[in-house]
Amino acid sequence: MITEFDTQLRREAMQWLTVRTHDGAASISSADLLDFEIGGRQFRLMDAQRGIRKPRELSAALSIRTVFTPNGQTRPYDDSVGSDGLLRYKWRGENPDQVENRALRAAMENRLPLIWFFGVGPGLYEPVYPVYLLWEEPDHHQFVIDPDVARGLVSAGSPVEERLRRYILRETRQRLHQPVFRATVLRAYDTRCAVCSLRHGELLDAAHIVPDHDDAGIAAVRNGMSLCKIHHAAYDCNILGIRPDLFVEIRSDLLHEIDGPMLQHGLQERHGQRLMSIPRTRSEKPDSLLLQRRYEQFRAAS
Repeated sequence: MITEFDTQLRREAMQWLTVRTHDGAASISSADLLDFEIGGRQFRLMDAQRGIRKPRELSAALSIRTVFTPNGQTRPYDDSVGSDGLLRYKWRGENPDQVENRALRAAMENRLPLIWFFGVGPGLYEPVYPVYLLWEEPDHHQFVIDPDVARGLVSAGSPVEERLRRYILRETRQRLHQPVFRATVLRAYDTRCAVCSLRHGELLDAAHIVPDHDDAGIAAVRNGMSLCKIHHAAYDCNILGIRPDLFVEIRSDLLHEIDGPMLQHGLQERHGQRLMSIPRTRSEKPDSLLLQRRYEQFRAAS
């Protein structure tokens, strides 16, 4: 039985997260998550030790968690995308009657919205919500999870037409992968533009080196750079290029153009300068092969 408190908690928790993350523009730390209150008392939204949070006051799970894993390391649970374009979330252990697996099953059966806390750094999370569990795949010890794009469009055991699969993948990328990618990249670059070191998160984007529609355009921090909106736009339209040695080039015809201080200070003076902000961790630095591939496109367009 779903109580009024259950409905109120999920609604208020998601409203609170919207405010605290500036409508998803910022991630949130595990410490800051402890600030949430309902009815004047502190209430934990995420389980710090387990992947599934099932409060004793509820009959079903409230949230799920995917831990941050540095590049080159393997997550303890392989949450992945299936051939139908839908996401999977692994059981806790292999016992279907384990208490947290039952809690997820109850959320699925009652079509309750969940919060997915996706790790983007040590102790740092990008909350994605609402997400729903569509059905269970016991043979693979997992649930099919949907960021509110496929409900009513797909069903268990039915083939997914290719056009629908592309739609699901595109929407999932926008609702899950892009926010997680942005949060991971901005955290790696210390919330600074790689080119000019501007430090205002609301003016920064996570730019792909190789576009995400390309086979090589993986949603990983080594295929991303934190760029302010001016330098992101300049990078995308080949006004600005970044060499594999992390030096900036500006398209040659713009170097001699006169068009005010923005062109002069924002672009022309960047020519020949090294990136001002790069990740400290070697595994998070931009991939030189991807940079070379993208730089060749810049040179061809110049």
